[in-house]
This record gives sequence, C-alpha cells and structure tokens, in this order.
Amino acid sequence: MDLRKTMNTKEHKQELLNKLYAPYAKCMECPLSKQGRTNVVFGEGNPDASIMFIGEAPGQEEDRLARPFVGRSGKLLNKILELAEIKRADTFITNVVKCRPPSNRKPTEIESSTCTKLLLFDQIKIINPKVICTLGASALQGLLGDYAIKISQVRGKPIIATRLPGYIIVPTYHPAYILRNPKELTTMFEDIRKAQEISIKQP
Repeated sequence: MDLRKTMNTKEHKQELLNKLYAPYAKCMECPLSKQGRTNVVFGEGNPDASIMFIGEAPGQEEDRLARPFVGRSGKLLNKILELAEIKRADTFITNVVKCRPPSNRKPTEIESSTCTKLLLFDQIKIINPKVICTLGASALQGLLGDYAIKISQVRGKPIIATRLPGYIIVPTYHPAYILRNPKELTTMFEDIRKAQEISIKQP
C-alpha cells in the first residue's frame, strides 16, 4: 500500500467535504433550521471509508456536540462495530438530515428530501464507499426516495441504489430500535457483518 497516496486521497476528500459543508454551517433551507437546532451535524470519520453508515437524524447529544451517534444509540453502535471487528475511525458516519428534529421526531419527507439533495448525495459521491449501511427505516427511505418501504422486509438484503447508480446499500435496524428490542441485536450485528463482507469483496 502506498501510504503517501492514501493520505493524499484522504486529505483531498476531506477538503472536498469541507467545501461542501461550508455554505451550510448555518443552513436555513428546511424547517428544521427554525425548530431549536443548536448545530448542523455533518458527520465524521474516514473521508475515504469503505463502509458508510447513514442514520436518521441527530439526537440531543449529537446536536449539542455536533457529532453523529454519540448518545445511547451511538454507544450501542460502537459496541456492535467492536464485536464485528470494525474500527469506527475507519468508517464514515452521518445521517439523512443534519439537524435535530424537535423531540427527536422522525424527519418529514420535505426535510429528508431537502437535506439529501443538498448534502447527503454529494457526501456519498465524495467518500465513494464500497457499501452503504443504512440504520433504520428513515435512512433507507430518504436515500431511496421511497417513503413506503419497510425495514423489516428488506433488512440484510443488498439493494442497488437507483438514485446513486453503482452503490450497494445494506439496510439494518437503527440502534435505538435495538435498545427497545434487544432480541434483534444479533440480527443487526449479522447485517453489519454482511456489509463488511461486501466491502471487502468489492474491488
């Protein structure tokens, strides 16, 4: 591996992400901007990651710290990644919407669609992951533009992203769902392992 080339790729992609984020540091493009947001939470991790995790929206802790998945759900995700022998620092983690919805409600279709078009699609194209693992129904729905799709029917099954040709999506549950339904922990772990396996096999 050419470490210098790898570093240059990471640095270049991070520069592109910084340029993407700059106009939206105080984003006012959707209703969430006026509903108590503290910070825009763009995402974090390796800008050259093989696996990209996409959740629903920032929660209270995420909004306060401007970091994704740092509350209870984030701690559970960290444990699952550790069990799967995936280093969080090697992944990239973000959400469909970058601002916290009031009372952690589900993002509306308008909020999800706006943020996806402004930021998420470009994030994905810059990072260019080998596989995208969506966490929960809202993430999958926002990415596909299909707000009727049910996570229980498609989780663990690789999906080709029609609006992002060439990208493979492996849907799984959101960690918050696992906190309420711990019996599904093994299922989520297996889905994430499947995403990892696909990322290794992809050229």
